[in-house]
Amino acid sequence: MTAEEFRAAMAETKYIPAGSDLHKAFHAFSQEALKITSELNSRYHEPDEIRELMARLTEREIDETFAMFPSFHTDCGKNIRFGKRVFINAGCQFQDQGGIEIGDDVLIGPQTIIATLNHDPDPEKRGGMIPKRVKICDKVWLGARVTVCPGVTIGEGSIVGAGAVVTKDVPPRTVAAGVPAKVVKSL
Repeated sequence: MTAEEFRAAMAETKYIPAGSDLHKAFHAFSQEALKITSELNSRYHEPDEIRELMARLTEREIDETFAMFPSFHTDCGKNIRFGKRVFINAGCQFQDQGGIEIGDDVLIGPQTIIATLNHDPDPEKRGGMIPKRVKICDKVWLGARVTVCPGVTIGEGSIVGAGAVVTKDVPPRTVAAGVPAKVVKSL
């Protein structure tokens, strides 16, 4: 399965049974992601080298304005899309099978986690997965150690405070904080 076929299948899929062809594709992409992120995280790279590695990881063009401080981890890599002028700080973990869309002018704080999958709640089918896309709109700032849960959209110009766990959409131009994250003020 190609990365493009995988992205198209994930956009249409609501449930992935354990052991299905799509589930097997996760594992193949995971092995490739492990190789690329091991290379990314094993030594110093110039900014253009980081962009080249991220382009290999995502199989998408990475804008020259993209910047990252490794380490960075993902268990797929093929379903992430970065906008322009994105900065990702050190220690972030993206679970991107369900899709992560990051807009322009986004700042992602250190040790942020973005998750796009849940397991089937039925113990007999626990290996099955439920994908839900995460969208981070333009001009968002995620503080340190933010966790973004599957299916969440963070609206344009918003700020998510350090340590927040985002379980629901964040409206545009607001500040959200806490566990679970709640809007604490408008911008």
